[in-house]
Amino acid sequence: MTHHTKALAIVTNYGVEQDELLVPVRHLRDDGVRVDIAAVEPEDIRTLVHDKEPGATVRPTHTLGEVDPADYDLLLIPGGTVNADTLRLRKEAVDLVRAFTGTGRPIAAICHGPWLLAEAGVVDGKRLTSYRSLRTDLTNAGAEWTDAPLVEDDSGGWRLVTSRDPDDLGPFTLGIDAALRGTEAA
Repeated sequence: MTHHTKALAIVTNYGVEQDELLVPVRHLRDDGVRVDIAAVEPEDIRTLVHDKEPGATVRPTHTLGEVDPADYDLLLIPGGTVNADTLRLRKEAVDLVRAFTGTGRPIAAICHGPWLLAEAGVVDGKRLTSYRSLRTDLTNAGAEWTDAPLVEDDSGGWRLVTSRDPDDLGPFTLGIDAALRGTEAA
């Protein structure tokens, strides 16, 4: 990746699944991608492990309301039940999703992250995966849900990269790399 490549991760301040945030962020930064992490509030982000154990504390670089979506090449939406459920109620988060899809830039969402995509109304006709409990919600929102470690879909003029859970982080990071290069990982 060029040093000009930038990615934006969006989270709430409590409940994001630790590895679904930290593993892709570290991977991208190791590749020379500049990654900003935007949270609802400017305070520390309290991550969780398996939705219950306290994880690492992360400092956000921005709040959701401060970021300009035009500055970024990729949007990363990590999971965690509490994180995803809270994030989808935030207008700023929904608006960020629509800004990326409306300009054809890729979105990578894992586990419960796709809940936000359903809220934003952007999954109709898209092939995707997620944590299995979201299958009905996403299908009802018009998505074609599939049980696979990595699903890439370019329909509708933008790339969606999705994975099911932290066990899929290997394929998920490869999908993110491919999205930034404009190639296919799978």
